[in-house]
Amino acid sequence: RERFEFGGRDVASWFPRHMAKGLRQMRLALRRADCLVERCHIPLSGRNPALQEALGIRPHVLVLNKMDLADPRRQPVSAGRVRAGGQPWCHRQPCPCPLQVVPMVASLVAEGPRYHRAESSEHNILVIGVPNVGKSSLINSLRRLHLKKGKATAVGGEPGVTKAVLSRIQVCEKPLMYLVDTPGVLPPRLGDVETGMKLALCGAIHDHMVGEDVMADYLLYTLNKQQQFKYVQRYRLGQPCDHIEPLLKHVALAQGRTQKVKVLTGTGNVNMMMLNYPAAAYEFLRDFRAGRLGRVTLD
Repeated sequence: RERFEFGGRDVASWFPRHMAKGLRQMRLALRRADCLVERCHIPLSGRNPALQEALGIRPHVLVLNKMDLADPRRQPVSAGRVRAGGQPWCHRQPCPCPLQVVPMVASLVAEGPRYHRAESSEHNILVIGVPNVGKSSLINSLRRLHLKKGKATAVGGEPGVTKAVLSRIQVCEKPLMYLVDTPGVLPPRLGDVETGMKLALCGAIHDHMVGEDVMADYLLYTLNKQQQFKYVQRYRLGQPCDHIEPLLKHVALAQGRTQKVKVLTGTGNVNMMMLNYPAAAYEFLRDFRAGRLGRVTLD
């Protein structure tokens, strides 16, 4: 396929209403922030334009997560385009990269004006980003690294675990540094359906709000477009396919995804076993998110 047909989907319904409150709270918290740490999976589509106005007036570190799942052939292009919006910096577990966060933030705060916070020796850092990008995980890893403490905020594999702007969480003694975990917030108006689809594939939007079937179809289109054909070997296909139905059939057969369906016939009800295509679509998405379909950068 040369292009993907989104079928006139309305992305406005993908924005949960509670996020408007979270966005207001974050803007208030910005007044007390010395630096912003922005966490994202996707270097371009994964950032919230609603926060860009605030990013221009505070020191800003962009932390790209899950770099081990990104296509190394596409990273230089993406990183080059990101540099204009902040200082890109990459973090993934397990690696020593968290060692760089505190020194980098301390250096940026020391070099910039702090206005009404000039007299304070402590650093207040606001951690921002769209849902499910690992903001809480970053805070917890910094606490373990610098304070030898356990986790201070809940983490999860789905969007929406952090519901409100929390109190300050200390992550370092010298310099005295506090991080504020914030709820993941999507822009109230996504730029286009494709941007929303990329965010959904990375788990920033609940699957059911978009539809696992269309997400799986867009993922197949993206893999083919980028010449990423590892799915052919994983699902034992003879060759790459351009349509999602035969792929989901192979996934359902390979993973044993079946469901019992009651069929009304002339002689009564009959139970039949049929392939569970929604479950197969979810399995396809889960394989992608776990890196089992190869290293892919959506932007």
